Amino acid sequence: MPITSERLLFRRYHDDDFNFLMSLLSDAEVVRFIGNGKTRDENEGKRFLKWIYSSYESGENLGLRLLVHKADNTLIGHAGVVPQTIDGREEMEIGYWISRKYWGKGYATEAAKTLLHFGSEQLGTQRFISLIQPDNLSSQHVAKKIGMAFDKEILLGGQRVYLYSIDALR
Repeated sequence: MPITSERLLFRRYHDDDFNFLMSLLSDAEVVRFIGNGKTRDENEGKRFLKWIYSSYESGENLGLRLLVHKADNTLIGHAGVVPQTIDGREEMEIGYWISRKYWGKGYATEAAKTLLHFGSEQLGTQRFISLIQPDNLSSQHVAKKIGMAFDKEILLGGQRVYLYSIDALR
């Protein structure tokens, strides 16, 4: 079942999307709060794309999806429901990255809200999380706008990360 919102179509990555992925991974502002906060070179980008592909093996509607603007087919970012293991427990993370030129237009909130509804209604997921670095106030704002609340601080890959969560919509 395709995932769509008012302005966005969510679709799987393909090999010919690599240049767009690299545009995200090579933008210091976009990756500032992702992983170690450093840009990635082409080899690291290829490894990241393989990781994206492997996330699709977790389920048909899981993993990072490209966000395509319906009006003009422009790629504006990616978002998805991604399985994560936190403290030995499998969680479903709603993650979102938006290309810098599209910041401040509500796309992250629209994507996150769409994934929350889709995951709850179509996947039957009972709980969602978002993993957000402490200084990433914009992503914390998005999480709060879709009803998530700060749950706890954890260490993930040696970094402090805030875990936001929400129970499934009813």
